[in-house]
Amino acid sequence: MDLVTLDDVRGAADAIAGRVVRTPLLPCRWDDRLYLKPESLQPVGSFKLRGATNAISRLTAEQRARGVVTHSSGNHGQALAWAAAAAGIPCVVVIPEGAPAIKIEQVRRLGAEVILVDHARRLAEAERVVARTGATLVPPYDDRRIIAGQGTIGLEIVADLPDLAVVLVPVGGGGLASGVSTAVKALRPEVTVIGVEPDLAADAHASLTAGELVIWEPELTYRTSADGLRTNLSELTLAHLRERLDGIVTVTEDEIREALARLARDSRLVVEPSGAVAPAAALFRAADLPTGPTVAVVTGGNIEPARLTEALTAPLTAPLTAPPAG
Repeated sequence: MDLVTLDDVRGAADAIAGRVVRTPLLPCRWDDRLYLKPESLQPVGSFKLRGATNAISRLTAEQRARGVVTHSSGNHGQALAWAAAAAGIPCVVVIPEGAPAIKIEQVRRLGAEVILVDHARRLAEAERVVARTGATLVPPYDDRRIIAGQGTIGLEIVADLPDLAVVLVPVGGGGLASGVSTAVKALRPEVTVIGVEPDLAADAHASLTAGELVIWEPELTYRTSADGLRTNLSELTLAHLRERLDGIVTVTEDEIREALARLARDSRLVVEPSGAVAPAAALFRAADLPTGPTVAVVTGGNIEPARLTEALTAPLTAPLTAPPAG
C-alpha cells in the first residue's frame, strides 16, 4: 500500500503555512516530563484544520467550483467548513444524529450545509451528495492528503523538543496517528510513538493485535464520551499504524474525565473528552510508558458546557508530581 512519506508531510506544511496556527508545546504543571501540544487552540478548536486545509489546497479549479462534502461527528466538519469558506468553496457536512450540539451549530455558523443522518448512514449519505452534485469527497481520515496534513503536528513536535523521547497521540480513525508517526519516525526513529484509545472504543488496539482490520459496531464505540474517537480504522490507516506506531494503550471513562478536569484546572485548557485521552495516558498509564520527555497531543476543545461543568465539579484522584526545578 502507498503510504504517506515525510516529503508528503513537508509539502502539507508548506500548503497550510499561515492558514493554520503553529501551536506551542506547553510544560505540564503536574508532570515535569510532560508537554502538551494544544491543538484545541486552532480557530475551529481541533487539529482537523490541518488536514482539511491541505486537502482544499490540492483541489483543481473545476473541483473548487463544485464544492466539497464530508461526513463527520463534528470536528472534521468544522475544519472543512472553515477551510472551504476561506477558499470560497461550497461545503456540505453529513453529521450523525447524536453528535454534540455545539459542533453541529459551529458547522452551520461557518456556512456549510448540514445533513443529519443515522450514524450508520453517514458515508452513504455523503456519497449520495457526491453523486448528485459532483462535489469532491474529503474523508475525515481515510485520505493521504488528510494524513499528511495531520502529520505536520509531528514536524512541529520534533522541531520544538530536541530531547523528545515519547509522543502520545489519540487514535480514532487513525489519520492523526498515521501522520504524526510518519513524521516523527522519519525524523527521529528512536522516539517511541504510542497511540491512545478509550477502553470503550478500542478497535485500533484490537486491529493491531489481530494484524488485520477489526470493526467495532457503533453500539460499542458510542459508549465512550470521546465522540471524536468512535470511528474505526481504515485499511489505509491500519497500514500506517502497523508499520510506524510502537504500541497502543487504552484509558477508562473516569480517567478521561479526570484528565479533562486537570487540563482545565491546572493548564487552563478547555478540552473535549477526545482531546483528553493522551494526557490521561500520561496520568494513569505511566508504568506502561517509556521514560523521558513526553508530548501528549491535545486534539480538540469543542465540549458541551454541561459536560465541562460535570468534569470540573468531580473530585480529582491522580497525584501531582513535583514541579520542574527553577
